[in-house]
Amino acid sequence: MNKLEDKASLSLGHRQRLRQKFLAGQLSDSEIVELLLAYAIPRCDVRPLSRLLLKKYGSIHRLLNAPIDSLMDNSGVKENTAVLLKLIHLITKLDYKEVLESEPIFHDIKTLENYCRCALGGKSIEEFHILFLDAQFRLIKDQLHSSGTIDWAAVYVREIVKTALDLNAHSILLLHNHPTPNTCFSMQDIDITRKVEDALAQVDICLYDHFVVSGDVVYSARNLHFLDKKH
Repeated sequence: MNKLEDKASLSLGHRQRLRQKFLAGQLSDSEIVELLLAYAIPRCDVRPLSRLLLKKYGSIHRLLNAPIDSLMDNSGVKENTAVLLKLIHLITKLDYKEVLESEPIFHDIKTLENYCRCALGGKSIEEFHILFLDAQFRLIKDQLHSSGTIDWAAVYVREIVKTALDLNAHSILLLHNHPTPNTCFSMQDIDITRKVEDALAQVDICLYDHFVVSGDVVYSARNLHFLDKKH
């Protein structure tokens, strides 16, 4: 056996051990990324790359939320690998969305927060979304309301009310992101929250909450007492 064959044999043995550890639920974060990368890069030792990616992005969540261009800026990450990572991210988001469509969103607040992180985590510009809910507080539709700049996205109150009426929504949840980590609601965010709440109240639609995704944190306007408690 030559050196290349010997190296390939060791790599196959290592990956088999990783699969066995996965089946036993014993993988570390670095090993999870390593096993995932192995399916995109089949004949290469991906341990250094898995460590590099986790060090750069800080967590598996941030790695999967990273834009595809950012992923491909890393040496060793080609389009095939980046697409696989983003596919895992998309599947995760769709899984959370199916739960929100099938049962009241307050039944599992963690699933709701994780869905919001998947939808907006890693975005380099602000996006404003409207989550329209039925009478049982199940998700009807997640609508991208607007895309803006690094620190601003437009909000059109009349359009929100009109769409809510068209969809026969019982309530809505406002959702937007702050690309800068660990930044909570701005005064402008609080002001628009109250304007939307007042406009919806005129047509008997409830503003359930307003979430801001910033880094790994999801801030709630209701928990921070920015919403009228009577709704």
